[in-house]
Amino acid sequence: MDIIKELVKDIPIPKMTKVKQHFDSTQIDDLTAVLKSRLERQEIRNKVKPGMEIAVAVGSRGLDRLVEMTAVTVQFLRDLGAIPFIVPCMGSHGGATAEGQRAVLEHLGVTEESVKAEIRSSMEVIQLGKLPNGLPVYIDKIASEADGIVVINRVKPHTAFRGPIESGIMKMISIGLGKQKGAEACHQLGFKHMAEHVPAMAKITLAKMPILFAVATVENAFDKVHTIDVLVTDEIEEKEMELQKLAKSQLPKLYFDKIDVLVIDKIGKNISGDGMDPNITGRYPTPYAYGGPEVSKMVVLDLTDETEGNANGVGTADFTTKRLVDKMNRDVTYANGLTSTVVGPTHISTALANDQFAIQAAIKTCNILDFTKVKMVRIKNTLEIGEIEVSEALLDEVEHNEYIEKVSDLYEWKFDENGNLF
Repeated sequence: MDIIKELVKDIPIPKMTKVKQHFDSTQIDDLTAVLKSRLERQEIRNKVKPGMEIAVAVGSRGLDRLVEMTAVTVQFLRDLGAIPFIVPCMGSHGGATAEGQRAVLEHLGVTEESVKAEIRSSMEVIQLGKLPNGLPVYIDKIASEADGIVVINRVKPHTAFRGPIESGIMKMISIGLGKQKGAEACHQLGFKHMAEHVPAMAKITLAKMPILFAVATVENAFDKVHTIDVLVTDEIEEKEMELQKLAKSQLPKLYFDKIDVLVIDKIGKNISGDGMDPNITGRYPTPYAYGGPEVSKMVVLDLTDETEGNANGVGTADFTTKRLVDKMNRDVTYANGLTSTVVGPTHISTALANDQFAIQAAIKTCNILDFTKVKMVRIKNTLEIGEIEVSEALLDEVEHNEYIEKVSDLYEWKFDENGNLF
């Protein structure tokens, strides 16, 4: 690393300051009461008969109040005389194994004890049909044999494509319930066609399977439940479109149009399917999604513990650290690309010895004349951007934006003896 040290030794790291970004913080406090009231619609109650075995499909994302939502839904079904059980609804996640998907649910707090329902996990699927272009449509075999299916998920913008239906209930039905084979089929022709394939596959499943209703949430900028609704089968497509619009209006963001260097402390699958949410960073894994700031150079410093070595997304950055690469489980990471067919995010970006070298290298290559005026932003991860750090060169923008508030004096970053940030 002597040559790297020599190349970056004179690159100045700017003074930084903490700022708060203000977003709409509207949230539902008594979620149980609101969800119960939505479930009590007669149209919902009429779908549940005593003795019905009902599969409750729960995914792999860290939804706010997921355990509570699942437990309330399970109890509602049980009170009507049904026999609810949980099926993992997460495509190829959890290493595409039954045990791995059960472990993902457990990690999210969804256990047989916490939601009072048996978990039945399998990767076996049946084929329900085909799209006109020949793509097969699959569903979890255990769920297919139930008397009814209920789907729980959050509606939010996708990170790799745009359309009236993106990430939400219909994606959960087409990809989540489709397990590894369903995820693979939906991704096979690429994200260019996902806006068509996700709803088209879901419609086949909705037509052929007894999906009773869906519990859908929209979260605010702080990842707290802003809105919750219960959708019967024939409402799902239309109401999900409305919820998708609401989700986009609630999306947090960095209030800067152009950033020279964006530093992200940690990425991971528990943060976003892409390790870091492209809707925040402006860096997308495909050309079929857009939005966010224009970032010249991006640095990711480390992985979350929860991601368990899955470094999907590191390739979207320009620089990373040896520390991150050493924690990387390549098999698990590369499995993401093999399933989604998007392999760029699983590449290893330029990996330097420590945080200081990676940050200095990003500044050196961000294509500005005066490095002392670098517009730099540092965030913990893309879920926590209520308080961030910005460089001195961005203070004028801070002062002229009513949604940003400076909360500290300028200071210099401190690095330990290994060159890593304290």
